[in-house]
Amino acid sequence: MNTNIIAKYLQFLRKSHNYTQEELAGRLDISRQAVSKWETGITMPDLDTLLKISKLYHITINEILEPDIQPERITDFEQISIIPQEELREILKQFDTDSLVMALMGASPAVNGLCEELFPDTDFETVRNRIGRIRIEKIEEIQSQIVDMINLQAIILQ
Repeated sequence: MNTNIIAKYLQFLRKSHNYTQEELAGRLDISRQAVSKWETGITMPDLDTLLKISKLYHITINEILEPDIQPERITDFEQISIIPQEELREILKQFDTDSLVMALMGASPAVNGLCEELFPDTDFETVRNRIGRIRIEKIEEIQSQIVDMINLQAIILQ
């Protein structure tokens, strides 16, 4: 479960139903600030609120916590190089350094080089050495989260 993806997905759901944060807050009987905190990933809705959200949008709580994001821009982690660099940097900054480095462990030298250009202050080699070996399933999971975030961002910006 990636809170950044959930935060962006909650924002997407609200916007796709044409609610302002104020309107959604009123429907859920909470503050606008609470909605803002969810959408920025500062906090997560509690279980009762998740239930209200799921009823409002006619989806399950599981669909909120593990959204099925359809490809809008890319289908594979190796395709991140087609995203404009400034946009890609902003998306990747939503992931901690360890997660980014783990995702890159399964990537081509070209994608590794691109990320090293985007984050010149990060010593990727040192982080890789500190992390050590990692299961391919974990690498694929993080790569998938990054792809989902890129696609979700494309949907939100439409």
